Amino acid sequence: MKRQSGFTLMELLIVLAIILVIAGITIPSLIHVKIHANETSAVGSIKAIQTAQISYQTTYVAQGYAASLAALGGSDSCTPSPATACLLDEVLTSGTKAGYNFVVVGGSPATGANTTYVAGAAPAAYNRTGVRRFCATEKSVIRWDANTEGSTTPPTAEECARFQAMR
Repeated sequence: MKRQSGFTLMELLIVLAIILVIAGITIPSLIHVKIHANETSAVGSIKAIQTAQISYQTTYVAQGYAASLAALGGSDSCTPSPATACLLDEVLTSGTKAGYNFVVVGGSPATGANTTYVAGAAPAAYNRTGVRRFCATEKSVIRWDANTEGSTTPPTAEECARFQAMR
C-alpha cells in the first residue's frame, strides 16, 4: 500500500488556529505602538512649533508671534516674510502630521503684535491614530490631556491652561 505524503485537514486547521491566536494577541499591541509613535511625533511637532514661534517673534518684531501655522511655514521654494516665514516644513503647516491635527492661534494683540499664542494637537482619529491631546503657549511648557471625551479638535488657550505639564 502506498503511503501518501502531505498534511491532513485537521493538521492544517490546527496550524491556522494557532496563527489566528497569535495574530489576536499581537495586532492590538501593534496599534498601541503606532499610537505611542504618533503621540511622540506630536510632541516633537509642538516643540518645533515653539522653536519656530521664538524665531518668528525675533525676526518679525512688529507681528509678535505668528497668528497661524501658515505664517510659520511655506513651500520648498519659499521666501521668508511675515506671511510665510519658512520655519516649518510643508507637512506640519498643512495642519496634519503623523495622525494628528495641529493648529496655531496668535492672541492678545498689543499695538498690532501678537503677545501670546497657543499651539495645539489632537488625534485625527481618536483611539486609532492617537489618544492624548497636546498644547503649548508662549510660556514654553508642553501640556497634555488624557482626552477621555475622545476629542479630535486641538485645544484652545483656555483648555490648554487646564492641561497637565509634561515631565
